[in-house]
Amino acid sequence: MRAYLVCATPRSGSTLLCEMLRDTGRAGRPLEHFEILRHSGLPRQPREYFEDLPDPELLKLLARPQSDGPSREAPVDWWARIVREGIGDNGVWGGKLMWGHVDDLVCRARELPGLAGVGLEEVVHELLDDPQLIFVTRGDRIAQAVSLWRAVQSQSWRADEERDAESVVYDFTGIDHLVGQLESDERAWREWFARTGRRPTEVTYEQLESAPGDTVGAVLRVLGLPDAGVTVPSLSRQRDDLSELWIDRYRRERDRAA
Repeated sequence: MRAYLVCATPRSGSTLLCEMLRDTGRAGRPLEHFEILRHSGLPRQPREYFEDLPDPELLKLLARPQSDGPSREAPVDWWARIVREGIGDNGVWGGKLMWGHVDDLVCRARELPGLAGVGLEEVVHELLDDPQLIFVTRGDRIAQAVSLWRAVQSQSWRADEERDAESVVYDFTGIDHLVGQLESDERAWREWFARTGRRPTEVTYEQLESAPGDTVGAVLRVLGLPDAGVTVPSLSRQRDDLSELWIDRYRRERDRAA
């Protein structure tokens, strides 16, 4: 199987990149295959971003956890589904992995035959045959954290989905916690790359925003896939006036606190 894995942190532009790669029809289906967590059967819940921050007032701003119950999918069936969902007609498999989902992925993989006790490096090697890695980053960490804070409050992850701008409120503690979490996750990715000797192709949010077609074409070339005829979707900018206000307010409050 010819495979590639998009490594990312939330609100970095990775969804846009993966959707554009999928839409080319030549780069598999790079979905977020590993977002369904074993303990709940659901993607990461809003309060799960703040498990190490016991702040009752902050938690009141976030939806209560839901659960479909622990996943009962057999390990072999789970992996067969992941392969099936990510592979395209040309045999290319694509997927996306957030650092926050690494532990869950490794725990699931350890239940597969011959993989007891393995780490992420062995999981990637054994299951995906050393895929090519694409690392998506965002230079403005505060803007990234503000975007994530809005998303976890509204439980809307696209610009055209936010139900009601009045349903989200500014909170310095929440944003500051996410800034630290995003920095930690990106650092963990970079340390893993260095430790394992892997050299991913790096793509930035800023590149995707300014030149989406050229950026996707460059990724296709790295993957050894045809890059002609890449179409650019109509992009809806998620960073609006409210985000700008919150970014400026957070920076002022952080500077005062420092």
